[in-house]
Amino acid sequence: MTPIRCCALVTRFADARAADSAAALARHLAGRGIEVLVPEEEAARLGEVAARFVPEATLAGATDLMVAIGGDGTLLYAAGLVAGLGVPLLGVNRGRLGFLTDVMPEDMLASVDAALAGDCARDERPLLAAEVRTAAGGTASGLALNDVVLQKRQSGHLVDFETWIGGRFVNTHGGDGLVVATATGSTAYALSCGGPIIEPGLDVLVVAPICPHTLSDRPIVVPGRADIEVRLVDRPDSFAEVSCDGRPLGSLAPGDRLIIRPAAARITLLHPPGYDYYRLLRSKLNWGRRAFDTPA
Repeated sequence: MTPIRCCALVTRFADARAADSAAALARHLAGRGIEVLVPEEEAARLGEVAARFVPEATLAGATDLMVAIGGDGTLLYAAGLVAGLGVPLLGVNRGRLGFLTDVMPEDMLASVDAALAGDCARDERPLLAAEVRTAAGGTASGLALNDVVLQKRQSGHLVDFETWIGGRFVNTHGGDGLVVATATGSTAYALSCGGPIIEPGLDVLVVAPICPHTLSDRPIVVPGRADIEVRLVDRPDSFAEVSCDGRPLGSLAPGDRLIIRPAAARITLLHPPGYDYYRLLRSKLNWGRRAFDTPA
């Protein structure tokens, strides 16, 4: 493992709790002789902390380790910065559930020290590459760690679309849209659509309709190397929006195509010593707890 001499911090500095944690970590790292990088856009919010402020676009390329402090949305944003660069990513939970940000605030300094010592478990996660191809010849592309989502543009209207997997026609759907999730993203939007929880080590995808009009239109699990294509059915007011990990990618109209396939890039998550995926699930989903186990 490459020695860590520089650490980048990514967080919502407007959130007081996250900013406090970032400042405490910056001081701790500086005390250990580790250079701290922070996006220059956040310089005014961090306060009097020894850090080098650099443009966010160059942040990932200048660091040996990135720490995301916040919720899973913050980590997903950070994942987009380090994708394909080989920079490991550690998540500190200052959000709500935190399936990806698995370090609690009270364990932050010890976990970062473990990362500096090379004692964290390295966990490579695949990414999805999404591309919108318009009938006019335009393209837009993006990467996703969790999911690629197609959603109707207008409230109160269904969107009708076809799915193709590996070049084979699957189904014609009517509903609010579609979630294509990695195993990592199976505990996110796809879960609320009735999809299964997939252990992250499995190379599969979840294809989950959003609020399908037909009750038999259920989520399916397909190979992780599959190419998935979505085409809108040519009907009046049939328009949809596409997003990657919650970031807008583009619009889809009849005649346009959404292509989703495995990305060449991957990211590396760091987990602190003692990390246990099933213990994480029990904690976040309150498994094994009965009503009378919870204090009144």
